[in-house]
Amino acid sequence: MINNILVWSTLLFLALLSCSSGDSASGSVPDNAQLNVVINAEVVGTTISMPNGNGSGLVKFNISPNNATSYKVVFGDGETIETTTGVFTHAYSSSGTKTYEVQVTAFNGLKYFSSTKSIMVFVATSQIWGDEFDVEGAPNSSKWGYDLGAGGWGNNEPQYYTNRTDNAIVQGGVLKIITKKENYQGSNYTSARLLTKGKFSFKYGKVEFRAKMPVGGGTWPALWMLGSNIDSTPWPACGEIDIMEHLGNQLNKIYGTLHYPGHSGGTADGATTMISNATSEFHIYTLDWRADSIKFYVDNQLFKTFANSASVPFNQNFFLIINCAIGGNFGGAIDSNFTSSTFEIDYVRVYN
Repeated sequence: MINNILVWSTLLFLALLSCSSGDSASGSVPDNAQLNVVINAEVVGTTISMPNGNGSGLVKFNISPNNATSYKVVFGDGETIETTTGVFTHAYSSSGTKTYEVQVTAFNGLKYFSSTKSIMVFVATSQIWGDEFDVEGAPNSSKWGYDLGAGGWGNNEPQYYTNRTDNAIVQGGVLKIITKKENYQGSNYTSARLLTKGKFSFKYGKVEFRAKMPVGGGTWPALWMLGSNIDSTPWPACGEIDIMEHLGNQLNKIYGTLHYPGHSGGTADGATTMISNATSEFHIYTLDWRADSIKFYVDNQLFKTFANSASVPFNQNFFLIINCAIGGNFGGAIDSNFTSSTFEIDYVRVYN
């Protein structure tokens, strides 16, 4: 009897020992504290005055225990790595101060153990593209191309867009787009439409123009963007973001507008704001474009916020456009005394 009791006791002890070892399939965590996953994160450049880092976005990670065979790390910004070491660095790139949920899974043979940690990281804004218009002559051909021709692209505008320095030239540190009344290629007016298509495009960021509007009834200057997929996905499905439009017939009224399916042309989603001296002074026109919002500013004053989402086409690369139209469906009646007017752009800058 005693021998039988000893045998059964031994079997029961072994069974209990087996159950306590943990199993990845069940997701159970072992009692052995040495296998608990601890995420140690050091945001580079943290100080009392900069508690979320120095703006570099760099974070040093050290995972405990560091003796797992491999690790899978989800950084919370769309980036994932698989590594065999528990010590690594990651650079966050989205500007501003943001909170990220980091998840680490440590693999040890057939077992796996996971942990999560929230970290707050500050990333400073940095310029990724721009033109200061500081070289005299024709606009920089490595940055700008031209749309050429007449017809107004569906807006019934009477101008002919050219690539002549008569209509687009850099002088005195500014880009001048000159709209003229003249007979040219069967049209009664000329102007220019510059664009970065095929040369530069980007997804999300801040765009800043410093510009002075042209004078004259019928003038229609614009600083805007189109989806880079426009050749395969025609407007409005490609999306259009009008950072700034001004009408000579509505002096000092600034438009900020988005065009997309169901909201384009006369039913576009937009807002306006009134400023002073649009045609006699330079003002700063800014777009803050993010995955969750699109905001329009004049001289750092917010006047429109749009809730961005996956259901609209504003989550892909866009290119920049600068032009001045005249007349047409939106520009309206052209002043009978109009002869020439100049749209001046001091700079355009794009930040991450």
